[in-house]
Amino acid sequence: MRHGKKVNHLGRKTAHRKAMLANMACSLIEHKRINTTVAKAKALKQFVEPLVTKSKEDTTHNRRIVMSRLRQKDAVTELFREVATKVADRPGGYTRIIKLGNRLGDNADMAMIELVDYNDIYNADKPKKKTTRRSRRGGSKPAEAAPVETQASNEEE
Repeated sequence: MRHGKKVNHLGRKTAHRKAMLANMACSLIEHKRINTTVAKAKALKQFVEPLVTKSKEDTTHNRRIVMSRLRQKDAVTELFREVATKVADRPGGYTRIIKLGNRLGDNADMAMIELVDYNDIYNADKPKKKTTRRSRRGGSKPAEAAPVETQASNEEE
């Protein structure tokens, strides 16, 4: 029975699956977005997000943990330098999965997985959050009354 075993085996043995996810994670860090199947994208999301969280605090211990999972020195360096500075204020959710349709050859569900902060199209559409709130007590009326008072003072002179 497989009670409580939630890992998707992706049709591979353990060593092959770990090596594949490490390679895909290095490609994602290097290229900022990759195309793959939906199942692999979901597995990659669970693999990468804890590593990005570890990269936000640059300690020797965190670098060694990430290096043991990724196995490529260049990817670890880029993760701790560039990616960590971009996601420093984000509390989680560093990746986005966008479904692309079915692959032509075998009809597999395809998806694009990307790092959220590196997509200029989605980030440009959202306006900045306003800090002030409108009040319902007629905040615009005093602004209209102000020009009337200035006209009255001009007539007296």
